Amino acid sequence: MQRFVLALLGAGLVSSLGPVRGEKPGSIEGVWQAVEVKVTGPSPRTVSIPEPRANLTILTAKHYSRVEDHAEGPRPALANPANATADELRAVWGPFIGEAGTYEIAGDNVITMRPRVAKNPAVMARGAFITRTFRVQGDTLWVTDQRNQSGPIANPATAKLVRVE
Repeated sequence: MQRFVLALLGAGLVSSLGPVRGEKPGSIEGVWQAVEVKVTGPSPRTVSIPEPRANLTILTAKHYSRVEDHAEGPRPALANPANATADELRAVWGPFIGEAGTYEIAGDNVITMRPRVAKNPAVMARGAFITRTFRVQGDTLWVTDQRNQSGPIANPATAKLVRVE
């Protein structure tokens, strides 16, 4: 379940209403963590992400980087990756997400992310993107999936994030 929820997050983590810890007014730079995700569709639900939160997104002026661990428990350590079975490799690497790229903001509340490098090659395919809307209140940010290169997101999720730096 947590794997599905965190997969809906991504790096739509943007904006601030004002300066935070040395930021320029209006800056979108910072570090965010997802704390909750509301899923819509046939099985709507709200999922809280417990401490320690195994996700982190960093935004600079035009670039982002995100890492997430979607495992529902500790991932096993591989004794020897060269001899690991496919199931062992999936257990270790499958739940891990790594991605970085560029982003742009349009209007007051729309962000478009364009991955340049990712653990999953499909995410960084030519023309791949995701667009989200966002709302900020203090150090809390809500982002809602809108569309990607395939069209509108049928059952958009909304992630609640907090600024950690």
